[in-house]
Amino acid sequence: MSVTDRINAAIRAVPPRLLYIVAPLPAAWWLYLGLTGGLGPEPIKALEHELGKFALQLLIAGLAVTPLRRHLGINLMKHRRAIGVVAFFYVLLHLLVWLGLDMAGLWGQIAADIVKRPYIALGMAGFVLLIPLAATSNALAVRKLGVRWRKLHRLVYPAVLLGGLHYVWLVKGLQLEPLLYMAAILGLLAVRVIPRPARTALRA
Repeated sequence: MSVTDRINAAIRAVPPRLLYIVAPLPAAWWLYLGLTGGLGPEPIKALEHELGKFALQLLIAGLAVTPLRRHLGINLMKHRRAIGVVAFFYVLLHLLVWLGLDMAGLWGQIAADIVKRPYIALGMAGFVLLIPLAATSNALAVRKLGVRWRKLHRLVYPAVLLGGLHYVWLVKGLQLEPLLYMAAILGLLAVRVIPRPARTALRA
């Protein structure tokens, strides 16, 4: 058995529903840290940041599923839908913390910030693109939409790109971490156009 086969066997042993079970744990931990002073002097901002960064990490992980299978033979396809749903869950939490805790539900100020701050507008646009994907991430929608489901879910590409731009733009100056995230996103989008390697190369 090759290394790739062993990796795939280990992946198959993990049921997708396990991702839904463990999904709330990071959020619960960050909330606990925020309540106990573990997130520093600005816990709301820190919580908002951690949720948003983890959401982006999950979106990037979902974007990596197809290239991993195509070019390395590592098959995470049965987990891709769960990764996407959990990613949307964290994007939503990130948004709710900003709306309810950071902005305290001041809708006039919220609307003004969306207009005045381009990085907020980018993040909101990415969130809007993710809504139909989350709403159709179920077996019934896959059956009903058929080939249209696959076309609809290509919206994840601009959504993740907008998320990366949102992160790059919101920090002050050019910082390495958001640039690395952006590079990963651009690389994963670019690698989709690279031809699939021969089967023998995968098993070498």
